[in-house]
Amino acid sequence: MTLKASELRKMSDEELRDKLTELRSELMRLRAKSRRGTLGKESGVVREVRRDIARILTVLREREIGRRGTSQ
Repeated sequence: MTLKASELRKMSDEELRDKLTELRSELMRLRAKSRRGTLGKESGVVREVRRDIARILTVLREREIGRRGTSQ
């Protein structure tokens, strides 16, 4: 399931970091399956997981910049 940026923005930083850890381990599992050649119909899932990771990192970075901008 693809995560939407609007859904991610509603989550707390801690929830986002937990989700990021979960997705990174899922990506490692999928890459291992890919190397073994047992990925099958899940081949598009690798791309989806990578994009979800990027979305989470983007939201976290936006928040970091926002906090830094208000403190100056």
